[in-house]
Amino acid sequence: MIRPKPLVAGNWKMNGLRASLNEIIKLNDFLVRSAPKCDVLICPPVTLISSIVQLNLEHVFIGSQDCHTNTNGAHTGDISAEMLRDIGCSHIIIGHSERRVGHGEDNKIVNKKATQAQTVGTTAIICVGETIHEYEAKKTLEVIVSQINSSIPSHATAENTIIAYEPIWAIGSGKVPTVGSVKEVHAVIRKVLVERFGNDGDKINILYGGSVNASNAHTLMSVVNVNGALVGGASLKADDFFNIISVYDQFD
Repeated sequence: MIRPKPLVAGNWKMNGLRASLNEIIKLNDFLVRSAPKCDVLICPPVTLISSIVQLNLEHVFIGSQDCHTNTNGAHTGDISAEMLRDIGCSHIIIGHSERRVGHGEDNKIVNKKATQAQTVGTTAIICVGETIHEYEAKKTLEVIVSQINSSIPSHATAENTIIAYEPIWAIGSGKVPTVGSVKEVHAVIRKVLVERFGNDGDKINILYGGSVNASNAHTLMSVVNVNGALVGGASLKADDFFNIISVYDQFD
């Protein structure tokens, strides 16, 4: 099995109105001219998904930032993975720290959501990461291993699963772990994936996220077992996001 192309994914979070479609169009124009060496994904607020899909972009995958644990039912205000797939989503972010911390989503809930995403044919981007207290207590690896083992469904493959390591204390803070720390955590994630899923575990992409920007992207994405990035604020503007994506043009 050949490892999927690296992925640079943009998580817009609760940002973006219809005027923001111009940034998506601009980004796609950049990508058409440059033939990127990585896959590119935008996960906008759900209000913009259909509008972006209708643009029929050539080089941008569209995903969602979350889904429900069930396929359908009496869940007012929620959206299922099946519905998201139906409107054109190829990927769904699962278990982002802002969902785990702000909405009380534990590993069991994350596992259920990832199962839903995989079952309907989308790729689950399963997020893991430690808090500042866990980091300072030197429990990072313990936390990450627990999250990997409990959050990822047993039928995960390189086609339906991507892992994103985002140390919670680095998200939006401008702080980034040392290269050595990123290398150590991604190596442990790879080890656990291989132990659980064999050859597929060796092929699953592992993204780094947490204050990724154009100035640090090359350093971070050069690290062994870092197969792309999950980008927050720097993905909102086409120019900024393209500068991160184009880092892969510098690699052999």
